[in-house]
Amino acid sequence: MPKVVDHDQRRVELVNATWRIIARHGIEGATLREIATEAGFANGALKPYFGTKDDLLTFAFGHVFSQTNRRIETSTAGLAGLAAVRAYCHEILPLDETRVSEARIVIPFWQKALSDAAKAQLHDESMQQWRRALLGHLTEARAASEVHTTITDTDVVGHLMNVVLGAQITAALSPGEHAPDQLVAQLDGYLRLLSTGD
Repeated sequence: MPKVVDHDQRRVELVNATWRIIARHGIEGATLREIATEAGFANGALKPYFGTKDDLLTFAFGHVFSQTNRRIETSTAGLAGLAAVRAYCHEILPLDETRVSEARIVIPFWQKALSDAAKAQLHDESMQQWRRALLGHLTEARAASEVHTTITDTDVVGHLMNVVLGAQITAALSPGEHAPDQLVAQLDGYLRLLSTGD
């Protein structure tokens, strides 16, 4: 009887192998041959899933985004206002090895998106989803009198997005200077400013 292959599981295995290769060798070292070897597949076994490294990178970005969203959904369940904003941002900030590895996938994707309209659109749609969610939580926070700043919610969301996305770059490039407790303290400091109106 022929072996039943779970194609979705195979794709995830390949993404996980890609993460490990990028963590060790960077995006340029993540050749299809290296990824296949890391995943324990024959080189030709990748072709049905990803024709090019570029296809794999696009899938990996989508996987990272989906994985982050699942964590966000779990961590913000039952929360509202600034507590939800804080929990939301924690799931994007590179606070552990999993999230640092995700950043190592996202950074080369951003580079590719600069010259690839389809990747740029995928990124923009993903970030708009996060902005809308954060804006909703900020609206709740204002309604509950948790936020007293005169800065508009749109500008606050822009700042939060710059904080969490910028942290992915700095933590991936120089993790010693951007430890998880520092990133959390920076976020909490900003949220306190929103609360006090300073």
